[in-house]
Amino acid sequence: ASEIILTDDNFATIVRAIREGRRVFSNIQRFCCVLVSGNVAELVCLIIGLAFRDKFGETVFPLSPVAILVNNLLTGTPPAMALGIEKAWPTIMDEPPRSPSSGLFTWEVQGDIIFYGFGMGLLSISNFWLVMNGFGDGNMGEECNRGYSESCDLVFRARGTVFATLTLAILLHAYNCRRIRGPMWNWHMIKRVHENRFLFGGVICGTILCLLCMYVPGLNTAVLKMKGISWEWGIVLITLLVFLILSELYKFAKRKLYKPMSVATEAQGRLQRIWTENTLASSTGGLSK
Repeated sequence: ASEIILTDDNFATIVRAIREGRRVFSNIQRFCCVLVSGNVAELVCLIIGLAFRDKFGETVFPLSPVAILVNNLLTGTPPAMALGIEKAWPTIMDEPPRSPSSGLFTWEVQGDIIFYGFGMGLLSISNFWLVMNGFGDGNMGEECNRGYSESCDLVFRARGTVFATLTLAILLHAYNCRRIRGPMWNWHMIKRVHENRFLFGGVICGTILCLLCMYVPGLNTAVLKMKGISWEWGIVLITLLVFLILSELYKFAKRKLYKPMSVATEAQGRLQRIWTENTLASSTGGLSK
């Protein structure tokens, strides 16, 4: 059986097919990285959260079960699906061919999942501790897993802080996954944050729904077992900034330590991209005629 079937005698067809295949494979990796690392972050946060106990020895959950499901709904499907339709980056044809024996979860992807997942999880549960013990009196209240009471006010605010941190961090992490190694949070890339309209819309909608979950009366305390926050937003914003800085440092380390994704020099790569774009453009023009 043939490994490739040519439908015409135009070489640009082969170039277009390879380019599209690389785009699809890269997008599947981005999709998996967002989903799995987000789940790892929740798992890390919840497991460490088992250490928080009230005066009766009962575990005080950093997030309620319903809040976890809502977090999955806001941060899982929309950003991941949007990354599935990400356009091919101009440098995608500069990369050497992928080994047929390498699977979807390469060592680099696995490292990304562990780093980002543990990073978001540890930062989120650290905020729970900061609100409870760093700025609060450490009072875990009574039966705070069952419902709201005056003694649980601090716990519910700490949960709101964790929910905001984890939700917004995973939403921003979707932008990290747009470029596996390249910087994403410099001024040049920030100006292009709206290029993927579905991803941009998903992050905006996820942020709005996150705020509604935290501040709609009844929904926050009775259903999600958390409360809206005020000064704690300072902790959340600082944590998000720390996460983005760590992400950029991690990518910088990968660019220095890992084998380059492009084997061509800068000049060769520029000529290759010009040739590819001209080939595809000429092919499109010929087909339109």
